[in-house]
Amino acid sequence: MTHTCSDAAHTETPPARVQELMTPAPLAIFPETSVQDLRLVLPSPATSLAAHEVHSLLERLTVAEVMTRFPVTIGSDHPVTEAASRMLSHKVHALPVTEHRRLVGILTRTHLLSAFVWSQAAQPLAA
Repeated sequence: MTHTCSDAAHTETPPARVQELMTPAPLAIFPETSVQDLRLVLPSPATSLAAHEVHSLLERLTVAEVMTRFPVTIGSDHPVTEAASRMLSHKVHALPVTEHRRLVGILTRTHLLSAFVWSQAAQPLAA
């Protein structure tokens, strides 16, 4: 189950495990995929490059040339606090979530911020 800070009621405790917060079944791309093909499935075409520069780069690059080969990952049963520590220590904004070396989800800083906001909303206000 994926939680966001807009979830109503906040009657449950904030998520404590990665699996409670992650986005399950993220889009996986093969290293042989061209970056040009990749742009067809990504949500944002935003770039600061001119159109001809983008076209020139895209027709030559593959995902293997721009991907992180050995990303920092985390298991779905790990505590959210451990995920946050890994993101901070490795200076990354997202962690692939794996089970038995298979990709099962993605956890982002946005997920962690949502959990933080949710946990703060569950706290009673000081008098």
